Amino acid sequence: MRTTPALPADISIAFIGGGNMASAIIGGLAGQGLPAARIVVVEPSDEARARLAQQFGIAAHACADAAGTALGGCAVAVWAVKPQTFHEAATAAAPHVARALHLSVAAGIPSGSIARWLGTERIVRAMPNTPALVGQGMTGLFARAGADAADRALVERLLGPTGALLWVDEERLLDAVTALSGSGPAYVFYVIEALAQAGVDMGLAPQQAHRLAVGTFVGASALAAASDEPPAVLRQRVTSKGGTTHAAITALEAAQVKQQFVAAIRAAERRAQELGQEFGAD
Repeated sequence: MRTTPALPADISIAFIGGGNMASAIIGGLAGQGLPAARIVVVEPSDEARARLAQQFGIAAHACADAAGTALGGCAVAVWAVKPQTFHEAATAAAPHVARALHLSVAAGIPSGSIARWLGTERIVRAMPNTPALVGQGMTGLFARAGADAADRALVERLLGPTGALLWVDEERLLDAVTALSGSGPAYVFYVIEALAQAGVDMGLAPQQAHRLAVGTFVGASALAAASDEPPAVLRQRVTSKGGTTHAAITALEAAQVKQQFVAAIRAAERRAQELGQEFGAD
């Protein structure tokens, strides 16, 4: 079982944006025992603020100015906003979080742009994914030079309860992380949809097909995680020549499904790059 070092007892953490990913991180912090009073959220959506109040007991603020004093006391500011609203949110909140370590979970926005908008080099970019909501996330991380070892360790403490963490040495690789694991759960759900549909087409009840499809993914993923052998070898062990699995793999290969998946993920990578170019400028 993974253990995460405890956060400093007196730390306060700000969230600019209070959507699903912010909620996943907040849930992890609550699980570590961080009181709701030490979490400051700026979220313009009335619905999202009401959800945060109901779920975590957090009194979120509609704008940065309304949370000004509380924001100023936060050691970390987590930027959980959409790429297209990051610049506007940064302009409003920057004066209140000047001394904080900044952790961005916004797709595509380069750390250089964030540094210019916030006037600091203490920036870590993270690319999590939605299984963080159940503590099974996969997060890629990149630290700007101004974020030291202590800052990196603090980020690991903050994000540890959401799942596994992977640091990359080059920021450009976060676009690949975004395409592969950030968007990856959607690909998995897409395949689960196809498996379940096939099951229904073959006469299974929808609930039966869904259970079989999800259970197969969970079990195969656990086996892949526990094994030292590559997925190709694990696949080959299931695939007897002339058998049922061989028939299915042959059909997939004929349709170039693997190549199409690779092409789709590269398309996601290009879109992540475009987001940075489109919304990362001053």
